[in-house]
Amino acid sequence: MTAALPYDNLLANARALVPRLIARAADTERLRRLPDATVADLGAAGLWAAYRPARFDGAEIPIRGLIELGALLGSGCGSTSWVYNNLVVHNWMVGYWPEAAQEEIWGNTPDALIGSGLVMSAGRAHAVEGGFRLRGRWPFSSGIDFSTWVLLGGFAENQEPRFYLVPRAEMSIIDTWQVMGLNGTGSKDVVVEDVFVPAHRSLPAAAARGGPHPGSVVNPGPLFRLPWYPILSFVTAGTSLGIAQGAVRDFGVAMRDRVATYSGRALADLPTLQLRIAEAATLVDAAEAVLLQDCGEADALAAADRLPEMESRARWRRDAAYAAQLAARAVDLVFAGSGGGAIHAEHPLQRALRDIHAANGHIGVNWDLNGALFGQVALGLTPEFSLL
Repeated sequence: MTAALPYDNLLANARALVPRLIARAADTERLRRLPDATVADLGAAGLWAAYRPARFDGAEIPIRGLIELGALLGSGCGSTSWVYNNLVVHNWMVGYWPEAAQEEIWGNTPDALIGSGLVMSAGRAHAVEGGFRLRGRWPFSSGIDFSTWVLLGGFAENQEPRFYLVPRAEMSIIDTWQVMGLNGTGSKDVVVEDVFVPAHRSLPAAAARGGPHPGSVVNPGPLFRLPWYPILSFVTAGTSLGIAQGAVRDFGVAMRDRVATYSGRALADLPTLQLRIAEAATLVDAAEAVLLQDCGEADALAAADRLPEMESRARWRRDAAYAAQLAARAVDLVFAGSGGGAIHAEHPLQRALRDIHAANGHIGVNWDLNGALFGQVALGLTPEFSLL
């Protein structure tokens, strides 16, 4: 186990990885999972430790890391950013579990990674002596190929939503991952057939609303005082932002020396193209600004040991969803301005187009749901998302 790196070092290391991720992006798509070299590079850069508890030599970095690190990696490879953000946020989440569960995962294997299946309706559990019997089939388990544990959601008796930690060895993986975007995430289905989960490896969903929880005694840092559900939308938004940043960069580079097919005129001289990249860059900057503002608010509240009000919780999800929409508009703009060349399968802009729309299909950044959620709170109604 090695000491965690300071946040500035993690940012520098992530930035240094971007050229490698760009070079591997096409192969990552074809492989339909992260290459072993990428998984190893993230570890060597200290990035897997970002949100692991400090007592397991984790860095416990601020929430804005989901945006800043996620976007840096996403500017090189959307699939890498998606898997990275999802797996490191699971480390944060497991910090809310009883000490025994954390010791079981990281005590002897400090670099253990945790996948997930968070669709609550996919799992069913019933209480037995000493724990639960769990069964179900969960879709979208990103990074499952190199995860050693999996965090699963499921309803117990009386429809109580709970989470369960299960070793990957106790489940089956079904390769369903034939998709149009984020191909390299390897987000396959996982199946559990009547597995026993000890009580210390289960957590009621209500324990993640913020405030004291079973892990508070051993993880007293500010990071572990925050509610999950307003924060989790930043996981996807950080990836969407990075994909858009990479697309705007690639568009600018491609258009500097390109000439029109028929006229021979330099495309960079066209005011319409200049305006297109200006608008796309502004959309990306606006998305980044609102995300970092909200993360800064979350980090400040955690440091002051204060919980966010309901308005803030709903607003963070609203802003993450809206920022993801701005990022997608930026990608749409530069793709449409790239001409016929961008339709080739290996072109980075067509990958960005597919990846960002795949990312924005996630419930955490669905505008209809999260915009309406904020509207309910703003209008004095009870939000439909009861765990917010």
